[in-house]
Amino acid sequence: MFRDRIEMLLSAQTIVGQVLMILVFVLSIGSLIIYFINSTDPVGSCSSYQDKTIPIDLTFNAFFSFYFGLRFLAASDKIKFWLEMNSIVDIFTVPPTFISYYLKSNWLGLRFLRALRLLELPQILQILRAIKTSNSVKFSKLLAIVLSTWFTAAGFIHLVENSGDPWIKGRNSQNISYFESIYLVMATMSTVGFGDVVAKTSLGRTFIMFFTLGSLILFANYIPEMVELFANKRKFTNAYEVLKGKKFIVVCGNITVDSVTAFLRNFLRHKSGEINTEIVFLGEVLPSLELETIFKCYMAYTTFVSGSALKWEDLRRVAVESAEACLIIANPLCNDSQVEDTSNIMRVLSIKNYSPNTRVIIQILQSHNKVFLPKIPSWSWTTGDNIICFAELKLGFIAQGCLVPGLCTFLTSLFVEENKKVCLKQPWQKYFLSSLKNKLLTQRLSDDFAGMTFPEVSRLCFVKMHLMLIAIEHKSVSPRYCGLLLNPPAQVKLHKNTLGFFIAESAKEVRRAFLYCATCHGDVYTPELIGKCSCKLRNHRHFTGTIRVNKTSTKEFHGTPMPDFLSGERLSMMTSSMSLAIRPFLYEDSDCLDSSGMFHRCKANPLDKVILKRTGKSKHNFRNHVVACIFGDAHSTLMGLRNFVMPLRASNYTRQELKDIVFIGSLDYMQREWQFLRNFPQIYILPGSALYSGDLRAVNIEHCSMCAVLSSPSKSSGSQTLVDTETIMTTLNIGSLRISCSAWTPSESEGISQYTGGCCGKPKYRRIPILTELKNPSNIHFIEQLGGMEGRLPGTSLHLSTSFSTGAVFSGSFLDSLLATAFYNYHVLELVQMLVTGGTSSQMEQHLDKDKFYGRTDCGTTSTSGRKRCKLGLLPLNKSILSDIQPRETFGQVFCGSLDNFGILCLGLYRMIDEEEHNPDHKRGVCPRGKHPPWPTPCKSHGCFVLGERGV
Repeated sequence: MFRDRIEMLLSAQTIVGQVLMILVFVLSIGSLIIYFINSTDPVGSCSSYQDKTIPIDLTFNAFFSFYFGLRFLAASDKIKFWLEMNSIVDIFTVPPTFISYYLKSNWLGLRFLRALRLLELPQILQILRAIKTSNSVKFSKLLAIVLSTWFTAAGFIHLVENSGDPWIKGRNSQNISYFESIYLVMATMSTVGFGDVVAKTSLGRTFIMFFTLGSLILFANYIPEMVELFANKRKFTNAYEVLKGKKFIVVCGNITVDSVTAFLRNFLRHKSGEINTEIVFLGEVLPSLELETIFKCYMAYTTFVSGSALKWEDLRRVAVESAEACLIIANPLCNDSQVEDTSNIMRVLSIKNYSPNTRVIIQILQSHNKVFLPKIPSWSWTTGDNIICFAELKLGFIAQGCLVPGLCTFLTSLFVEENKKVCLKQPWQKYFLSSLKNKLLTQRLSDDFAGMTFPEVSRLCFVKMHLMLIAIEHKSVSPRYCGLLLNPPAQVKLHKNTLGFFIAESAKEVRRAFLYCATCHGDVYTPELIGKCSCKLRNHRHFTGTIRVNKTSTKEFHGTPMPDFLSGERLSMMTSSMSLAIRPFLYEDSDCLDSSGMFHRCKANPLDKVILKRTGKSKHNFRNHVVACIFGDAHSTLMGLRNFVMPLRASNYTRQELKDIVFIGSLDYMQREWQFLRNFPQIYILPGSALYSGDLRAVNIEHCSMCAVLSSPSKSSGSQTLVDTETIMTTLNIGSLRISCSAWTPSESEGISQYTGGCCGKPKYRRIPILTELKNPSNIHFIEQLGGMEGRLPGTSLHLSTSFSTGAVFSGSFLDSLLATAFYNYHVLELVQMLVTGGTSSQMEQHLDKDKFYGRTDCGTTSTSGRKRCKLGLLPLNKSILSDIQPRETFGQVFCGSLDNFGILCLGLYRMIDEEEHNPDHKRGVCPRGKHPPWPTPCKSHGCFVLGERGV
């Protein structure tokens, strides 16, 4: 245990380890410079107390001795440690320095070996983030080899030529400076040999002969690379050694610099400082120099083994049967998504055949490939096997953003963590950055909640613990809903050991829901005071309503017992804000649904019936519809637009609420997608391009509720910046369209102003609401230039941009974090799938016949039980049922009032991001409820929303 702590202390993963490595390198260079200075004197000379370089060099060597001891304690193989290069350097340089100081004799000796520390230059530059590309790493490594060889060889020549041959007592020595030694070495390395400076001693000439041969081999163009590859091949083919009691996971698939960096960042941040799980990467190709440096920086956690998950021999070498799980990373930027998915599915099949009980979590790019995994005989959802489908989640997030402005940003913020230190200029930036600390967390609820209804427990958690409980896992629910209930009605009673889903900042906060005791904490309103209960009768209590929760009034938020977080002064912004709300709905009508009752369906529509023409605008007077801009051709990889349509056709919306969906794109591409879309109602296609303004106006884009610009299917591109060229140009084209408010009827203007703020007051036009998908998050600076907003957060980080905070931009790059989330807590992934995809989950898919579900051409009417689920929506505080809540001066009052009176959960805010003079377009941003006080209420806000349910 002590050795492991020392090893982690010396690794570049910790700040202390990085500082030590950099300090040793800098001091080694300093000691080498002192050697250069002392080389002007004879090799052996008496030291003078006036020479200040001697105590300085002595101090440096004292630190080298300390670092040598730490490395010795951390070494697993003590014998091998003495043969390491750094150990040899210290052995031949540190002791002579102390002896020379004691004898008052300054002997240069082998101090030139300090030049070998230059070989660590690439790793130091990598830690300092001075080099990032593979070419720069190779260049720095070659430069380090040249310099270290140059200085070391020159030091040896300087020593032997000034000392002479020992067997003749140095009579053939010559007085040669260190600079002349460097000159001689360079002439020899270049095979020029001018002859003006030559070696006279036998040792020097013998060294020159061997050095000439060595330099010819060393500095050839391709030999160093071959030597490096050969060394790495032997280095990474050893089997992983399983230690009893030590947990580890195996990661395979797309092992690259970007994927490994993203995975380590997301995996290690879940339990910072408490990671006791080692990560074994199984790569099919040898790591590049840059990737190898990353593994060295994280050597306390990572091990790389060269091999393939398709070979049982390699699976045996990484001991996959003993691993906690096997995670398979996909490449979302690959040229062929189908090939990538089939390769990863074959890896799963190989792993399950070798070890059926090994837990597997896989990333899949296309949703139609998911059906093959549950067919594997040893696949088991109950043991933690899981699928993360990029297309399903990515397009689901975008679809939710089309239904509810800002919703995709709100959901994304629960999985994004920004640690950058930025200078914030606007108040809204501070609150939005603070909201990024919120996460989806789970916790077993206290048994004292047994017998209570969900609204009672949710209200109690909010008032007493400042926790937002949004869902529970209910054991008595139908299996098709996998046990998860979002904001269940009051008829559902909680049982003991119920799992709750919270929106909070840390696991420490949600643990209070488990520690809560009705007897000990009944009068406690300070969350920090809720801790372990000392009540001895706790295990024998079973409450069935004995916990009193006032549901008829919210006046307690004005009372003195309430904490500052819910004070009226700090939460007064809610009179003009919006809240994210969830509410269950029961429907009396029964529309044409699919076999699961989860989605609206219709008879298969012929493609020619849904194709629009530019001249037919008057025939299709679209209003409040969704426009989707598609880029693809007859040879492009399918995006899986079904995943975009399904949330928009969820059965918890009535047929009258369904919005028309108009796709603008290539007809050749849409013909290939149509076989998966033909059974969904109210879908239209306009052959054309979103880069042409005439096609945009042909679909009445000025009257749309949202325009989604979807990124183009995978294409090979020489630059990552150019992968979003079409989406950025389309955003520019749509953003240039300014729609006059006179084109709207009064009722339409009132409705659209709730989303955009236009048509009210001074503005006479509005911008078209748009949601742009970016493949490369760093391209956000192009979108920011189009937004026209001042005071945006500095830098190019997507999640710190104004466009992201207002819900105008989405990027699926954060989906990489779901791999670590699924490993630590698969319940969170299930909840996200239910929220984003319209209600489907992995467990429900087990009970559906996929061929029938996606291939039936007839429409049947099913039971409305599938529609009895909640949904995400948007409600204004004014001109809605929420306006009946009194008082509502604080967020706490709105939360409790909406929950008590209407069964609605208010989750966050969507409001003006700035004052009107700084926000001419009346842009709104997402601000989930956090620990900090929300924004103050703008005095002239007219577009205040809440996220709630239809019909409220």
